[in-house]
Amino acid sequence: MRPELSWYADALLEDGRISAADAAVIKALSRSSDSRQLHPLEIIARIRLHESGSTTLLDLDRLCLWLAEHSHLELVHIDPLRIQPARVAAVMSQRFAESHEILALAVDEHVVRIGTAQPEHTSWMPDLQRTLGERRIERVLVHPDRLRRYTREFYQLARSIDRAGTQAGPRPGGVGVEVDLGQLGNPDANDQHIVSIVDWVFQYAFEQGASDIHIEPRRETGRLRFRIDGVLHVMQELPMTVMTAVVARIKILGRMNIAEKRRPQDGRVKTRKPDGGEVELRLSTLPTAFGEKMVMRIFDPDLLQQRFEDMGLEGIELKNWQQMCAQSSGIILVTGPTGSGKTTTLYATLRQLASDEVNVSTLEDPIEMIEPSFNQMQVMQGIDLSFADGIRALLRQDPDVIMVGEIRDAETADMAIQAALTGHLVLSTLHTNDAPSSVTRLLDIGIQPFLIAATLQGVMAQRLVRLLCPDCKQADVVDASAWAESTRPWKIAVPERVYRPVGCKSCRGTGYRGRTGIHEILVMSPTLRRMISERADAAQLRRQACKEGMHTLRLNGALKVRSGLTSLEEVLRVAPGDL
Repeated sequence: MRPELSWYADALLEDGRISAADAAVIKALSRSSDSRQLHPLEIIARIRLHESGSTTLLDLDRLCLWLAEHSHLELVHIDPLRIQPARVAAVMSQRFAESHEILALAVDEHVVRIGTAQPEHTSWMPDLQRTLGERRIERVLVHPDRLRRYTREFYQLARSIDRAGTQAGPRPGGVGVEVDLGQLGNPDANDQHIVSIVDWVFQYAFEQGASDIHIEPRRETGRLRFRIDGVLHVMQELPMTVMTAVVARIKILGRMNIAEKRRPQDGRVKTRKPDGGEVELRLSTLPTAFGEKMVMRIFDPDLLQQRFEDMGLEGIELKNWQQMCAQSSGIILVTGPTGSGKTTTLYATLRQLASDEVNVSTLEDPIEMIEPSFNQMQVMQGIDLSFADGIRALLRQDPDVIMVGEIRDAETADMAIQAALTGHLVLSTLHTNDAPSSVTRLLDIGIQPFLIAATLQGVMAQRLVRLLCPDCKQADVVDASAWAESTRPWKIAVPERVYRPVGCKSCRGTGYRGRTGIHEILVMSPTLRRMISERADAAQLRRQACKEGMHTLRLNGALKVRSGLTSLEEVLRVAPGDL
């Protein structure tokens, strides 16, 4: 028999957490219908009592922390990114887990970690120990609501994977894999188990704030990985037959050719998050040695609603960016590697520029997000519609602002410059490490220096750094040498303290939650235009820009470190060193 409300009321009273009157209130609820459906701590949390002699609210988190101390167990927060449902489901049946309110969280050859929300209920241990043999049981406390949810979801996912794999039979072979002829099979992409797995993948990706989903085939099993705050996490391993069907299911959703597996393909899926908000996924497949690899880039339309301040632009950087975007003609470049937030910055900028009086048009490959406030066109190489051809067409559409997805070659750069010379504001991207290098990149692809000097309004290089989790960050001593390296050539005083990551349930133990941008904005001046005409190199342009007030990426990051937003190690990891 599990402890009832009266047991928790007496234990809280004995530990001095509640008064006798509060204990009587709790015991009076034992006859309610909720007492048979919810965990006692959930019922107590609903009363919204305060700890005896204080104003601290006894919410579910606080009550679980008390129960962990009372029962001398570690309180663990279930992280679905670190659990393999198929492995934990093999420890015990779903009926056994639900009847005893327990769930296997980790399994190895020596220890099986069992999460429980009822630490006083241990009658299940002898039965489970007999099935585990020599492996030892380690009990930990978990939140009852998360235990109930993940018990249902993990077993459902494990069952879907198992049944889909059983229906499929042996998997088809890839390069270097032996195949038994006549025994091949694949589960149907529309099979209900495959549909459930795909729905689960999307749901967890949205909940965890993933920016990319990777489905990667391997020799024996495939891997499912999420990129969260710029870092890849292994989420799940799937049998290859199941993974093939999952890829096929997603290709169907993205209106892609499921029969074509030899060529890379692109697609798009529009769906909704669990909270009801719309979200778009850009799909890309790639043939590999063991099958099709798929990557899904997740675009949240809410990002378009962000202010510049929300993206990390502030102070002199925000002022310079707004001044550049207020120009009526010229070229503005945003640089950085893939995944540095260039698209988000450009879309947010275009959305602010778009109005009833301004014609904003974009030329992209592919269209990242659909935005009704401006006109979007996609490059199509199959019909010879390149970036250069698209710009020629847009110039006949009476545009005010043109966004070119990327300047990749001399022809595209020439057309962008011609558009700028004829009175249009052109925004585009380049893949360079910093802002001054963009000028040398244009020179390298064959653009004349005087044309660059005449049309370029400015360049913004950017990176995304992880934000320290506000719930667990701790003050730390400043590394003076690292600080000097990040603020060179500026002389910025060493702050009295900075913060370091620790790790908690809110950030899944990483110490970071969310990302923000760091920026390096080069604003053209008469001196810089003259140096470009004289073919100055990137190092010379950088030194001059710093004399004129440009903050380097590392310096901008160091200022965010001083503000307590991120760590110095994160800035040094993301931002390139000064030349």
